Amino acid sequence: MSEDTPGEQSEQAKSGTRAEERAVEAAAIRRRWITLGEVLAVIAVTISALTLWNGWSERSESKAAKSAEARQTSAKAATLVLVAGDSGKRELTLQPASAGQSVQSQKILLPGALKVVPVETTGEPRIEAKWFESALIKAREAAHLPDDSRGDERLPVVIITRFLADGVPHEDVALYDVGYTVTGRLLSGHNVTLRGLSFVSRATPENARARLDARWKTLVPSP
Repeated sequence: MSEDTPGEQSEQAKSGTRAEERAVEAAAIRRRWITLGEVLAVIAVTISALTLWNGWSERSESKAAKSAEARQTSAKAATLVLVAGDSGKRELTLQPASAGQSVQSQKILLPGALKVVPVETTGEPRIEAKWFESALIKAREAAHLPDDSRGDERLPVVIITRFLADGVPHEDVALYDVGYTVTGRLLSGHNVTLRGLSFVSRATPENARARLDARWKTLVPSP
């Protein structure tokens, strides 16, 4: 049995060392590939999660925007503002400023100082001078106001309106000023001419009367 020479032993040792180094390097490469694969997998999962989140977020924002728009549309439809049509000097025809609203009935409250009972209308919203003309003239005389108007005078009224908006029933309570003028003399009589309608503020069934009388006292102070 032959023995290896020192030179051969040295070559074998070097060869073994190189083999171990290659094995270590190969293992390191495999670990790097495994680590890279894991990183790529995590990135893919993260991208997928972000994509799902973005999609959900966009859908949620879209639903929220549509819901807010629907609420605004509904609130707008339920908000009533009345305007007066050109129907003559003794009567004001009332109609909603917004399309899609249909007045069903109204109750008009006049200032308590006039001692006029509320007037109700159905299907033909309007304000007529004859409802309050005599009482208004007496109140103006008691307040020592001029026989002839200087410009447009204002008579506060509360209008309680029941109306439909997109087929849904609503009720609106609001304070308005009726524009009017007075002409004539004490002995020959006076005439009230209606000029228009101006929105003042919203009210509630509970405070409407108090707000109406307070505005009357502001417009027509007691003597």
